[in-house]
Amino acid sequence: MTHHRIKPKHVLIATIFSGLALLSIASDAQTTGTSKKGASNVESPSSVSSDSKVRDIDGVAAVVNTGFITRKEIDDRILTLQKQGAKLPSDVVALRKAILERLIIEKVQLQEAEQDGITVSEKELTRIVDDIVTRNKTTLAEFKAKVIASGMSYERYKDMLRNDIMMSRYREREVESKIKISEAEIDNFITEQSRARGGAVRPTANTSSAVGGVEEIDIAQIFIPVDANAGAGAQAEAKKKAESLLKDARGDVDFLKLGEMAAKENPKIKFQELGYRTPDRLPQLFYEAVRNIGGGQVANNVVKSPAGFHVLKVLDRRSGGSPQPQQASTQAPAQEATTSGAPQNIAITQTLSRHILLKNRAGLSDQDAERRLAGYRAQVVAKTADFGELAKKYSEDGSAANGGNLGWMGPGELVPEFEQAMNRLQIGEVSPPVKTEFGWHLIQVLERRQAELTTEKQREFAKAAIRQKKFEQAYQDWLRQLRDSATVKILNVEDAATGNR
Repeated sequence: MTHHRIKPKHVLIATIFSGLALLSIASDAQTTGTSKKGASNVESPSSVSSDSKVRDIDGVAAVVNTGFITRKEIDDRILTLQKQGAKLPSDVVALRKAILERLIIEKVQLQEAEQDGITVSEKELTRIVDDIVTRNKTTLAEFKAKVIASGMSYERYKDMLRNDIMMSRYREREVESKIKISEAEIDNFITEQSRARGGAVRPTANTSSAVGGVEEIDIAQIFIPVDANAGAGAQAEAKKKAESLLKDARGDVDFLKLGEMAAKENPKIKFQELGYRTPDRLPQLFYEAVRNIGGGQVANNVVKSPAGFHVLKVLDRRSGGSPQPQQASTQAPAQEATTSGAPQNIAITQTLSRHILLKNRAGLSDQDAERRLAGYRAQVVAKTADFGELAKKYSEDGSAANGGNLGWMGPGELVPEFEQAMNRLQIGEVSPPVKTEFGWHLIQVLERRQAELTTEKQREFAKAAIRQKKFEQAYQDWLRQLRDSATVKILNVEDAATGNR
């Protein structure tokens, strides 16, 4: 799946360290200790008689080729994650092993990059830091303070930034530059996307169906939220609850009452009727789940999104209105062109929205962020405060100066959780607090409009989606090859370092 980002991401203080931002602690902790293809390159503690001396003197957790990783590095990584508010598994040993495995992979990449002559000079690093500071509209002193508050020294931050840049350049050369995409692949991707949407042109307010208008779908959902970083137990529990509700919904029960009862029993569960929406205004996951079912029917399966699990029911489907006279006169030629394979512009809905962002950071829990944003929402709804003024005062990204305005955005230009929440809003409506990878958001939709996605843009988007999919697979394969080819000797990872703080 293509991972889209919020457009103004360049004005956010980036989480530079890929080892921190991309570390799936719970998943890694569960898989640590399983066999690897390169097990022959890993020596156990019992195979080396001098290991205890190494551990006692140097605090070494693992030797990686000609380098090493210390137990203090593991401690520091855990401390930083804790200060950033990350949810960590309770199994400390598994956690330390998962972090060690991540550090090993990073170490191997850096060793290979250095061997191939990839470097970042002090002058270049200073320029990059200055650029980050400038884009975030802060001073160097303020930026240093934020780094220190995140749980590390400024020098350590610079070291990690340098390492990330080196790994990124090495990855670009070894993986990204070798990805090739043919014109035929782009054609096939566009064809599949069109077929998935039920035709060559996705229905919009400017394209009419044969029965006299755009189809509108009225969907209700029961939503069981679960954090994307939650452990396997929490994920399984939420999925089990969703599947139980889906089973009940298929029986002789009123879906609306079922949703209300579920929400009453557990306040975290949300029940919502989305109202009549054209397919382009539905989250893509929802549309795909209900595309082939009729009114009064429940979706065949529970829908999993980054925010949790959704039980969906189509309450009704209807034609949204009569076609315009000029559309009726040109409908046949358009169909003929589609059948013949001629390029077609696709009409899309663009949304103008604004938001208030509270970023993930040490000292601000999810509960505190959600409570603060709920308070701002209450003020806006009660008309005792203006959304734009609150954004200027409290939003923690570069859009704050413009009242949180994000500009016109089309499908796929925002992270999924944000886009799905935004698409559910009517014009002028303010969302409940929404969690994404950037933090917590309050969203308000200002306006919507129809725009055409040209064939050139379609091909650009298709190429980007194909490249992302190919990269994800190639990158994981490449990492496995690097890991398998490395000589790794695990020493003592379970114990924390002593006397090193």
